Amino acid sequence: MIHDSVDKAKKPQGCPSQGNDMAGKQQEQQAMIKASLGKIKHKIFVLSGKGGVGKSSVSANLAAVLSKKGYRTGLMDVDVHGPSIAQMLGLTELLDITPDQQRLIPKQVNENLKVVSVQALMQDKDQAIIWRGPAKAGMIQQFVGMVDWGELDFLIIDAPPGTGDEPLTVVQTIPEALGVIVTTPQEVALADIRKSISFCKTVKLKTLGIVENMSGYKCPHCNEPIDLFMHGGGERTAREQGLTFLGAIPFDTGVVASGDQGVPIMFQEEETPFTKAFSTVVDNILKQL
Repeated sequence: MIHDSVDKAKKPQGCPSQGNDMAGKQQEQQAMIKASLGKIKHKIFVLSGKGGVGKSSVSANLAAVLSKKGYRTGLMDVDVHGPSIAQMLGLTELLDITPDQQRLIPKQVNENLKVVSVQALMQDKDQAIIWRGPAKAGMIQQFVGMVDWGELDFLIIDAPPGTGDEPLTVVQTIPEALGVIVTTPQEVALADIRKSISFCKTVKLKTLGIVENMSGYKCPHCNEPIDLFMHGGGERTAREQGLTFLGAIPFDTGVVASGDQGVPIMFQEEETPFTKAFSTVVDNILKQL
């Protein structure tokens, strides 16, 4: 048995050029990523410790506000298992490609806003991606490098929730990105957010601050505030962790309706408690920059 093992160890393990091919492909991919992101001034990585806290709606409305302010803005959805940006922006078609068939062309939502989503690569929007970590990591890297953004002031990246393979891949692929952490006020969400903060520190992702989403709700009948998910937990956590508190955004049923209709609520002209609070969050993000 020992001789067999030695004999096997002496045998060539595949073609010697195989490693060179792999290294060449990685260098080519890194070059594509650099070319794709090289003309973008600010990359903002919107993350959360868990799903269901409104990370995607914050990403979509943040991109909407920046584009309304005149900034050339891109919005990228790399949430592999739960892409929702396409629905929120009303995108129903597959992405086009450049004439040389090397790069994806983002969908133009308005004069200043371009959007891409992993969902736009799928023929069937209800198709589940049932892949293991390395395959998903490879797809995310390839997807990031394939997009032809051109020159942008901001790229908003709607990242997968949690602290696993997918968000780690995004951070490593776009190391110069700045983090915005989204949470809801209740302790069960804050416990996950503290893990996200630890994640950011571990991977050296600079964090712009914390947004408390679904923070209170005004009764439509008596106009009295109701703490649906408690209140103030995001601000308290930011203070305890030494991070900037970017603002608290109230729950608004209009956000739900606008997301289903494919038009972010921040595109509307009507001023509401939600739109005022969200504008404050965006102003605080811009101050950090």
